[in-house]
Amino acid sequence: MSARIDLYQHATEPYKGLLAVNSYMGDCSLPAAMIELVYLRVSQINGCAYCIDKHARDLLKGGMTIDKLMLVPVWHEAGSLFSPREQAALAWAEVVTRIDQGGAADADYEAVTRHFTEREYADLTIAIALMNGLNRLGITGRLTPAAAKG
Repeated sequence: MSARIDLYQHATEPYKGLLAVNSYMGDCSLPAAMIELVYLRVSQINGCAYCIDKHARDLLKGGMTIDKLMLVPVWHEAGSLFSPREQAALAWAEVVTRIDQGGAADADYEAVTRHFTEREYADLTIAIALMNGLNRLGITGRLTPAAAKG
């Protein structure tokens, strides 16, 4: 693959804005592991190798088992391995990421808000939107995953 323009170098201020939102997510109303789980699922849907690698590693460092990590793409078939809140967060991540397929239907919104407070719902939705944006920067910038660096 050919080298791409470094977006951070050429658009530092807007990139710093995204990083500020990312920093906020570290101290938001949701557990860090849930944020990382959502980041991973969004990145899997979008196909961002850099972000998949990063968030999978972060989840493992945070104590997620390899068995659970391997089933994130098929969480809906994993029975009780994922808690009801995790299932709701993963479902909402899929809805928001694939917004063109259903437009965030009322039933999807009602399902997620049964498990999250208003603040948690807001933080969750911001996290999903942020990761969708960062995935697009990672993919178009051809960021290299740590696993591929040798």
